[in-house]
Amino acid sequence: MSHGDWLIFKKENNIGVIILNHPEIFNLVNWDLMREMEQIQAEIENDHNLRCIVIHSHGEHFSAGIDLNCLQGCSSEVMLKNFTWLHRAMGRWQDITIPVIIAVHGYTFGMAVELMLSCDIRIAAKGTKLALPELKFGLSPDQGGTTRLTQLVGSGQAKRMIIGAEEISAEEAYNIGLVEIVVEKEQLIERAMKLAAKIASFPPSGVRFAKAGINVARESSTTAGLLFEQAQSAYCCGTKDQAEAISAFLEKRKPARFTGL
Repeated sequence: MSHGDWLIFKKENNIGVIILNHPEIFNLVNWDLMREMEQIQAEIENDHNLRCIVIHSHGEHFSAGIDLNCLQGCSSEVMLKNFTWLHRAMGRWQDITIPVIIAVHGYTFGMAVELMLSCDIRIAAKGTKLALPELKFGLSPDQGGTTRLTQLVGSGQAKRMIIGAEEISAEEAYNIGLVEIVVEKEQLIERAMKLAAKIASFPPSGVRFAKAGINVARESSTTAGLLFEQAQSAYCCGTKDQAEAISAFLEKRKPARFTGL
């Protein structure tokens, strides 16, 4: 387990768990947290034993978003110099080959919602409050908010949340497609870890190609998506993991440990 100033990173078997760990200030996001997140992402990419990631937080709230102190006196020039780094760190969860599950509760505002949008599966506890309030501070969401939220829920709902700065509940977030699962708060981490363990039990090549294929489908044409499916199928049908998974099922036994080969 590694413990930075802002994030805890631990490994539970083949699941990586990242915990926002400054509940006394509502787990506000600052540049130091983003740098720690970038370091953890590099560690995850170099650890081929990991099969899934779960992100959650300590305290009564997931995160109230960016620490506005980071923006005081921050010039346009400084932001332009840092945008590539910030976008790379925030969007890297989509590029990491293993699935990323995020479990949120309480206040989940601004940059915390943008972090959610970059993950693969979103779980929210009942009582969660989600909002993108940047317009109140003379800003527009700039870490994927206007882009990924629109892709996920459509332009009308994105405009309502961003331009209207409307706060929504976990249940409403589920209804518009912003989150995939809503549970009681007491069940939040258990539900996320149970799903992660299930994903981690599958042959990793299939999981990796499924995530990539869905990303391709979201961002390109039907033709491109189908071509990707052909390529991944040609690869997976030649793996030892695929042969073992089918044999175990037909023989009604537990499969041997999958290796990714």
